[in-house]
Amino acid sequence: MSDPKANPGFSTHAIHTGQDVDQVFGAVVPPIHFSTTYAPDGIGNLRNGYDYGRAGNPTRTALQTQLAALEGGKHAFSFGSGLAAEDAIIRGLMRPGQRIVMGNDAYGGTFRLFDKIHSAWGVSNTPLDLSDHDRVAAELEHDDATLLWVETPSNPLMAVTDIAALAEMAHVNSALLVVDNTFATPYLQQPLLLGADVVVHSTTKYIGGHSDVVGGAAVLGSGPAADDLAEKIAFQQFAVGAVSGPLDAYLTTRGLKTLGVRMDRHCANAQAIAEHFEGHPAIERVLYPGLASHPGHELAAAQMRSFGGMVSMQLAGGEPAARKVAEATKYFILAESLGGVESLMNYPHEMTHASVRGTELAVPENLLRLSVGIEDVADLIDDLEQSLAGL
Repeated sequence: MSDPKANPGFSTHAIHTGQDVDQVFGAVVPPIHFSTTYAPDGIGNLRNGYDYGRAGNPTRTALQTQLAALEGGKHAFSFGSGLAAEDAIIRGLMRPGQRIVMGNDAYGGTFRLFDKIHSAWGVSNTPLDLSDHDRVAAELEHDDATLLWVETPSNPLMAVTDIAALAEMAHVNSALLVVDNTFATPYLQQPLLLGADVVVHSTTKYIGGHSDVVGGAAVLGSGPAADDLAEKIAFQQFAVGAVSGPLDAYLTTRGLKTLGVRMDRHCANAQAIAEHFEGHPAIERVLYPGLASHPGHELAAAQMRSFGGMVSMQLAGGEPAARKVAEATKYFILAESLGGVESLMNYPHEMTHASVRGTELAVPENLLRLSVGIEDVADLIDDLEQSLAGL
């Protein structure tokens, strides 16, 4: 008989990897370790490698073990936020005079970090359309372009990027490929297996899944090159100290255990909503990779398990209509963030992407972003219908 632990499925990994039964009391759920310091067995003889909470914590280690396994990687690092993870990647892997090539529809907070923080220290950026492979290749041919940053599906325009193709393009030019996998999650997409060098997450979103914990993560694969990159990010985690606290790590671990079943429902609800409202007279365009009309539909079907829980809509009535609908829903709560069990409505132009207004990353003023929750989908459709009826 084969070993049942040799190749477990996603949800089995999520529930059991890094979650060994407590050896003292037999607790099925590992305890949360709040201690900030650990007594060694004599000077220089650490117990299981722990000495100080910033350097390591057993609860954080358990989460990192989970994350690495679920992304098909070897190394994972948990941070206090998604932007803290991104910052550690840039500081660890880049130097002044180097440049980031990135999508021109990236999350506004990511662009703000790169353009307002890292550019002041000599790391520049070039936003462009990542579907224009000729343009991407031309930019990567320059010696200063050492990192290609991809977000797929993108936030909030839902563009789908060919990870494998861009990985090859980056590596031919001695550049690294980083993929923000927040929207897809490791359940739907595993960029490391498609050639990415680093995967980044805002674990605040789907991985945490309950809108009650802020966090971020960076995950890397195996092999000498990945080990070297991981060592550099590990040093940033330790030296800068933007780590997740033990309770945050525990809540994120708890969320991960149900990620698979939650994503199945998120995806089913989002698909139903996208199909229902495509062609609605009040809606100019529905942006969802699960629709055959989406330009990235076939690519998404090839590199994702399913199409995700995020749907964007452009209102036919322009900005006034978008604002009115955003403030008229009952179950879709007007709020920042995404990926929780509850449905959220966001007006990116003045909320999540306000920092990119006036730049080439600016989002349409008539766009609404829906984080479709796991409620009964009929209620969500009725909620959107009644809000649109008020236009």
